[in-house]
Amino acid sequence: MDLAQRESVLEGVDARTQLAGSNRMEILLFSLGTRETFGINVFKVREVGRTPHITRTPNMPRGVEGLISLRGNVIPVLSLITFLGYRQQPEGYGRTMMVAEYSKRTLGFLVHEVDRIVRVDWEKVRAPENVLSSNHGLITAVTQLDDGKLVSILDVEQILANAFGEAVIVDIEPVKAEREVNVFFVDDSLVARRKIGEVLDRLGVRHKHATNGAEAWTRLQGIAAHAAQTGRDLRDEIGLILVDAEMPEMDGYVLTRHVKGDARFGGIPVVMHSSLSSQANHAMGKAVGVDAYVAKFDAGVLADTLRPLLER
Repeated sequence: MDLAQRESVLEGVDARTQLAGSNRMEILLFSLGTRETFGINVFKVREVGRTPHITRTPNMPRGVEGLISLRGNVIPVLSLITFLGYRQQPEGYGRTMMVAEYSKRTLGFLVHEVDRIVRVDWEKVRAPENVLSSNHGLITAVTQLDDGKLVSILDVEQILANAFGEAVIVDIEPVKAEREVNVFFVDDSLVARRKIGEVLDRLGVRHKHATNGAEAWTRLQGIAAHAAQTGRDLRDEIGLILVDAEMPEMDGYVLTRHVKGDARFGGIPVVMHSSLSSQANHAMGKAVGVDAYVAKFDAGVLADTLRPLLER
């Protein structure tokens, strides 16, 4: 793909908000100069182009190549091939850079080249342990294209945690409730599940979790059926549902639509917690009925969003 194509490949991203609730997403395919093909949700990519001059700075974490100035903003540049454990960089690697936004943080990712945007069904996206072993635990999902090619989707949250450390959980005021509060949350990233669990522990609420939307919906239906059989109020079993946006098999938008369309879950708020922090993604969440949208990962903001919903 030449430079002109790379610059235009992301045009019209905002028009893709109609994908909300369709259980489909569009991924930008790219390579690192190896035999593997990787993908990244196109909503996370702000631009693609030739790599500018990188300023090397001392004491940078391994895999962080340095800093660049991008339209007045200084952003770090990460070498994906380093994080994935490759010992050598193929010829031509690093000439192309993707600029992406994760959790309100803008970063540059060095790649070999970008290919094209493809639309995939989340139900055809599988967790890596169900398909193949992942590179250093950094592959969050795998999907197969129509031509049979496998595409690995990176767990950028884990990459950022490896590079810069995990978010520090600050002092969090516990929920003030007259009865026990339970939260059900779902996220496909191990590091995200761990940090969410820490926040909920600080809030003093009990919690259960799932690792993808399909698993979450199956478990939620089971909890609802059990509550009906035992005559319990479902809201005593689930006080709030916290969903990620991107997940294998069923995304958070479809999961939210299922929950909001089932009368048994009436009155139970659904909060979307996602590294997709653009206004387009907020609009997608609103379109399927989420009660709140929180960008990852600020423990204080997450706690402040959940607390009033759990106390009411």
